[in-house]
Amino acid sequence: SSFVGAIAVGDLVKSTLGPKGMDKILQSTSKGDIVVTNDGATILKSIALDNAAAKVLDDEVGDGTTTVCVLAAELLREAEKLVNQKIHPQTVIDGYRIASAAAYKALEDSTVDNG
Repeated sequence: SSFVGAIAVGDLVKSTLGPKGMDKILQSTSKGDIVVTNDGATILKSIALDNAAAKVLDDEVGDGTTTVCVLAAELLREAEKLVNQKIHPQTVIDGYRIASAAAYKALEDSTVDNG
């Protein structure tokens, strides 16, 4: 399935997320160097991967790579289930857009101006 690669990336970095996130041991195939890290961006840079969303996020913001990868992987995991139930992919996309707009509005409505 076309979802497998993106979901695998999310699963790879998922265990590093949060205050109890675990470290990963990375070993260079060329030099044999070993790095211990729990930084999602570092992990993603160490594997041969073309993940545009993670690269843009890390370049622009410098943080949140792990969260974005995990959230995207879970959204894709759910989308795959829906597509396997014969729901058209465009319908899934439309649903995600509606949900995104509703979440954005809820966040906007809950903001408080402390100025």
